[in-house]
Amino acid sequence: MTIQISVGITVNGEEKYFAEAPTTTELLAEMGLPEKGIAVAVDGVLFPRGRWAEKIGKGAQIEILTAVQGG
Repeated sequence: MTIQISVGITVNGEEKYFAEAPTTTELLAEMGLPEKGIAVAVDGVLFPRGRWAEKIGKGAQIEILTAVQGG
């Protein structure tokens, strides 16, 4: 019998569950989002691109913002 524990995080207000904690890069790929033109905040703090290879902690609150053009 295998027990699978999932990691829950909130992304833009929606609960998402993963078998293991994803990195920001993996999360964006899972959501079909490009890495360019994106800003990511973790628990209300801007998460720099240089840290996107780090695993996202269980229960994290993620906000993903995309750049839009306009005037």
